Amino acid sequence: MARIKDYFSLVVFSHTIFAMPFALIGFFLAIRFSGYPFNWITLILCIGCMVLARNAAMGFNRWADRYIDEKNPRTAHREIPKGIIKGKAALAFSVINASLFILVAGLINPLCLKLSPLAVLIILGYSYTKRFTWLCHLILGLGLAIAPIGAYIAITAQFHWLPLMFSGIVLTWVGGFDIIYALQDQHFDKSNGFFSIPSKVGIRNALIISTILHIITFMLVVITGIVAGFGLMYWIGSAIFTILLFYQHLIVKPNDLTRVNRAFGTTNGLASVVFALCLIIGLYI
Repeated sequence: MARIKDYFSLVVFSHTIFAMPFALIGFFLAIRFSGYPFNWITLILCIGCMVLARNAAMGFNRWADRYIDEKNPRTAHREIPKGIIKGKAALAFSVINASLFILVAGLINPLCLKLSPLAVLIILGYSYTKRFTWLCHLILGLGLAIAPIGAYIAITAQFHWLPLMFSGIVLTWVGGFDIIYALQDQHFDKSNGFFSIPSKVGIRNALIISTILHIITFMLVVITGIVAGFGLMYWIGSAIFTILLFYQHLIVKPNDLTRVNRAFGTTNGLASVVFALCLIIGLYI
């Protein structure tokens, strides 16, 4: 019988760190610029929504890809192919988390409740995009880009251009590093008819496209800082974020993919945490 830690492994819980800092950015931007008071309950509900949404998305992705993962040597060790977690159990886990996400969103405010089914559609629908479009990387980015605008709406119950700018940052940042991650499956995807940028244009050109997306990320970071009038701490965080952003392009080469996991996990996780921490501190000093 599967244990709790097996489900944490199934969803790679540590990777929640990619989107969580940007959700916190949206949350504190709303408090700082809208004048709404800080509320611990709303913060906990926002964090709960993030965790539940990601659990639902990853659980569903593992279920949807269970037969693909069996065939791919890189993923054959995952929980479902190895029989640690049954496919039906993973699907049930995803459905429960998605349902709880909608419930918690409803506890925040009516607009969050109305938008929650759309969010679920995006984050679960991503799992099938690799079957028909090489834009799957950007759709993954879109799923995580919901975080800052969602957290902002949780506080204000309205849209605003500023969190949308951070959503754009997340979209291009995630799309770029997901292309790097997909380099590992370039040959498998191409031989099995799956869509990804590396399988479509090759490893070298995929790295170029990833670099372009991260250049756009950098430009959005700069434009956002200028237009919003952020202070020194924002620019310190932006500098560190940018250095780490492009560091991954230095350590991943077309003929050497041995450091893809370092680029994908460690570097991007650290980048998001530092960026968010500097920005949030800068809002209050």
